Amino acid sequence: MSHKDRVREEFTRQAEAFAAVAALHNRERLDRLVNAINPAPDARALEIATGPGHVAMAMAERCREVIGVDLTDAILALAERTRRERGLANVRFQRADADQLPFADAEFDIVFCRFAFHHFEDPTVAFREMARVCRVGGRVAVEDLAASEIPERAAFQDQFERLRDPSHTRALSIGELARMFGARALEIETAYSSEVVQPVEYWMSYSHTPPDRAAQVRTLLARDEKEDLSGVRPFRRDGQLFFIQKTVALIARKLPPLPPQSRAGGGV
Repeated sequence: MSHKDRVREEFTRQAEAFAAVAALHNRERLDRLVNAINPAPDARALEIATGPGHVAMAMAERCREVIGVDLTDAILALAERTRRERGLANVRFQRADADQLPFADAEFDIVFCRFAFHHFEDPTVAFREMARVCRVGGRVAVEDLAASEIPERAAFQDQFERLRDPSHTRALSIGELARMFGARALEIETAYSSEVVQPVEYWMSYSHTPPDRAAQVRTLLARDEKEDLSGVRPFRRDGQLFFIQKTVALIARKLPPLPPQSRAGGGV
């Protein structure tokens, strides 16, 4: 099975439960991202890996047109159902691969992606496409999980994240995400971090983690609780196990091509 097939399989199974996850449709979090992007009323925007479309629809309240694309038909159907219920005529959803977007260069004023980069097999390919379809002067935004800058600690987090959901590939560190922007001539103008407190059993319930893998996740998090191996700081409250997912949002402006560096001249 290819990784993209695995993503489709997982999010087809998870679609209804995933769409209801509070951290995804929390209005305060949605507004914080949209306000940081600050769309103009006449802007055209694209969201890749739109999922249930919560961010796309929040953006549509502020700009002329939004398109949300995703690999998974089941979750796009949920997004479309919510769009109809809310009566939003300026947003539409379609199936598309983030690695090969079916849009022209510089077609959009805003291109954004939220909580999906840790599912991409090669996030640099999807990011290259995001930059390609954004016009010069437009904005590109990514919000995602933020792993430790220390590779061994990031790898420990990825281990239990993949056990819980096999479509997880790797969470990037803030430094890795920032370097990705710089490599595409995207100048970061706004950045902020946040935290999501995850109740472990609920977190595994909406991904339908099988019992054998769920047991392994609990074992790893219990070890992390004692040894501080990842930075997610597991803790217990009223007999329940929780941990903290760190997130980061980066919003950047696409610069025009830089002029060739002139050779340093001599003095007068």
